[in-house]
Amino acid sequence: MNRTLVLSALLLPAVGLSQAAVIEISGANFRPMPLAVASPAAQDPKAAAQSGEFDQALLYDFTACGLFQVLDRKSFLADTKEGVTASSINFASWSNVGAEALVKAQLASDGESIRGDLRLFTVATGREDLKTSESAPADQVRRLAHRLANAVYKHLTRETGPFESHLAWVKKTSQGKDVYRSDWDGRGATLLASGGFNVLPALAPDGASAAFTSFRRGKPEIFLHRGGSSTPVVHAGRMATGVAFSPDGRRIAYSQADGESAQIWVAQVDGSNPRQVTNTPFFINSSPTWSPDGRRLAFVSNRGGSPQLYLQSADGSGEAKRLTFQGNYNQTPDWSPRADLIAFTARDERNAFDLFTVNVETGKVNRLTQDQGNNEEPSFSPNGRLIVFTSTRNGWPQLFVMMFDGNNQSPLPMERGSHTTPDWGP
Repeated sequence: MNRTLVLSALLLPAVGLSQAAVIEISGANFRPMPLAVASPAAQDPKAAAQSGEFDQALLYDFTACGLFQVLDRKSFLADTKEGVTASSINFASWSNVGAEALVKAQLASDGESIRGDLRLFTVATGREDLKTSESAPADQVRRLAHRLANAVYKHLTRETGPFESHLAWVKKTSQGKDVYRSDWDGRGATLLASGGFNVLPALAPDGASAAFTSFRRGKPEIFLHRGGSSTPVVHAGRMATGVAFSPDGRRIAYSQADGESAQIWVAQVDGSNPRQVTNTPFFINSSPTWSPDGRRLAFVSNRGGSPQLYLQSADGSGEAKRLTFQGNYNQTPDWSPRADLIAFTARDERNAFDLFTVNVETGKVNRLTQDQGNNEEPSFSPNGRLIVFTSTRNGWPQLFVMMFDGNNQSPLPMERGSHTTPDWGP
C-alpha cells in the first residue's frame, strides 16, 4: 500500500509566545507522532464513575485519526499518581517510553454537567503547549472527549478535527433496514427511519437534515428527514435512488429510472424544479456525488460498456468526461471536501470489492484496501483526512475508518450488527 501522507512535527517560532509543535500533513513519507495519553484524573466520585467512558472515547479519537502513534499504557514508567501540571510531571519517564507528546486530562462534575480540563505537553522540553477546558451535559461524557480531542487536533494541525462530526448508516434488522445518525465513532445513535427497506442515507450540510431512499410505499423514493419526521420529496411514480446534497444544502442530486435507463437529476432540496442532467437512453447513470464547489457531479455510468466514473457539469451542460479506465465494475464514488480525490469501490480480479481513490485532475488511481474481505461504500470526513467504509473482513458487515491514503484502518467501536452504507457529514 502506497503511503501518500507525511506527518512531521515542526517547531515554528511565534512572536511573543512559546514555540508550538505543528503537525504538517503533506508530502510522501509518513511518521505519526508518538503520543502518551495518561489515564484521566477525577476530582470527585461522580466524575470518577464517568472517567472510563471518557477515556475510551478520547483514546479512540487519537488512535483512529492516524496522526498519532498512541503508546501502550503497559509501557508507562511514570507514577500513576503523578499530577497534571508541568511542575509535577517527571518528563524523563515519558521520554524513556518514546513519547514526544503527552496528554493529561482531568474531570470534575459540575451540577448537571461534567467539565474536562486537558493539557498537552512537549516531552523533550517539558513545555505546556495547550491548556483547554470544555463542558458537556453529565450524560454526554463521550461528547466532552470528542471536543477535547478536537482541540488537540486543531492545535497541532491548524485544521478542524473530525471528532464532533456525524455519520448516517444503515442497520439490517429482522424487519428490514433502518437508518441511523450517530457520532463519528458510531456511538450515540438515533433512529431516523424504520419499517421496511430504508437505504443509502445522506447527511445535509446543515447537520440537522438527512435524506435516504425508502421502499416503504413500493417503488424506491427519496425521503427528506427534518425536524423529527420524514417526507417524500422525489415520488413521481418512477424509481429514484442514491440522493446526495449539494455543498450549500440547497439542492439534491439523485438517479431516477426512465424506461430501460436511469438518469441523473438535480432538484431543489424539497424536490421542486427537477432538472435532468444526463441523457443516455438505454444506459444506467447512478450514485451522484457533488464537487466541493457545487459545479460538477461525479457519477457511475455504463455507457462505455462497464460501470465507470464520469464527471459532468451539475447543470447538465457540456459533455460528460470519463474519469476511470481501470477495473470493470466501479461504483459508489464520494468526492473529497479537499476537491483533489474521489474515493470509490471497484471489483478486482478476484471478484472481491475494494476501495480506491482517483485524482480528479490526473486520473491517477491509488488502491486503499486489499485481501481483507469486501470493502465498499467510502465516504470522506468533512476535513477530507479520513474515510469511513463498510468491510466484511471480520465475517460480517461493519464500519471501519482509515486515513485517506488507506493507512491506519480501524473498526468503529459499535455493537455487533450488520452496518452498511455510511455517509459522513457535519
